[in-house]
Amino acid sequence: MRILQQDQAALDLVGRGAAVLIDRAITWSNINSGSDHAEGLDTVLTRLEAEAGRLPAEVTRVPTQGFSTVADDGTVRPQARADALKVTARPEAPIQVVLTGHYDTVYPADSPFQSVRTRADGALNGPGIADMKGGISVMLGALAAFETHPERHGVGWTVLLSPDEEIGSPASAPLLAELGGRGHVGMTYEPALADGTLAGARKGSGNFHLIVTGRAAHAGRAFDQGRNAVAGAAMIAAALHGLNGQREGVTVNVARISGGGALNVVADRAVVRFNVRVPDAQASAWITEAVADLAATPPFEGLTLALHGGMTRAPKPMDASQTALFEAVRETGALLGQAIAWSPSGGVCEGNNLHAAGLPNIDTLGVRGGLIHSQDEFAWPESFVERAQLSCLMLCKIASGEIDAFALKRLRQETM
Repeated sequence: MRILQQDQAALDLVGRGAAVLIDRAITWSNINSGSDHAEGLDTVLTRLEAEAGRLPAEVTRVPTQGFSTVADDGTVRPQARADALKVTARPEAPIQVVLTGHYDTVYPADSPFQSVRTRADGALNGPGIADMKGGISVMLGALAAFETHPERHGVGWTVLLSPDEEIGSPASAPLLAELGGRGHVGMTYEPALADGTLAGARKGSGNFHLIVTGRAAHAGRAFDQGRNAVAGAAMIAAALHGLNGQREGVTVNVARISGGGALNVVADRAVVRFNVRVPDAQASAWITEAVADLAATPPFEGLTLALHGGMTRAPKPMDASQTALFEAVRETGALLGQAIAWSPSGGVCEGNNLHAAGLPNIDTLGVRGGLIHSQDEFAWPESFVERAQLSCLMLCKIASGEIDAFALKRLRQETM
């Protein structure tokens, strides 16, 4: 591969838009859009809708599915989520590229971390600047430049921006699955590491909520008549923790136990919340069965257990399609003077969903940054143009056939 004159024209356009790439990401990051902050999510969605409207594409809000959550008192409550944003160009083209991102963040509405500042070393420090409002800006910048390329007509693309990735994509998962099933190549905009390293193989993940119901009683007068749900929850939590080390690569993190009340009352309700990570499909089946066995056997008489949740994202191994795609990205990066490397990750993202649906994808095409999910989250401003040019050139090479989208899709289908 080499950079052609028409490719360079698109890359130059990205370079001239550097200030816009950074400034709009800062503007979006200064608006809180925590996963449960409905007003903030809607505000950011409106901004994104207007920005996407500058592209020669159809822009629509797409409703997400409802789902249920388990409250701390053990009640199961229906939940609704904000709309996703879908942007589509040339859906009839022979090659289809799926680009995804999320506009929710992990920072709640009352978080003290609400705005972007520039650190002494020049890095941008702010909520979502790396994960992933910076990535969304990079994505849109790459697409705007690609739309000036003379070979663009052979490539259609669809963007999906979701409101719930940070809580496991429970509402947008069907949309991701549908797009993944009919695309050829996927591009997702989670941040790369600070040095530009991409995530390669990813573990799968599951979120579980186990409701433990006992019987209330006075702790002094009728202790023996009660059945302590908090004590049962603690025993179950210990058993869950004991699954660690039993199968290579499988981890169980007991994140929280809620329940109980006054010190003189035997607790009649508790909830154990835990996350599991697995390296492959066999490990996923093993941990699912192990959790089900624990949830079917109360630790002592008088308790009842109800398990909610499950595996939310399948593992994303470095199969033949992923390996071929990464090599193509490495070659593309080399044309730009970017050394592309990748390493396994225990984290999960929408790339897991897309891969499970049959779509080979790179899921860390966003800005270079780090310390995400903390008040030290940062992004390097020079990486906005760098990463937008990488995505733009990838699209150009998909359009020219130098990155063979059809072959990548066939490789993925052979491993399903």
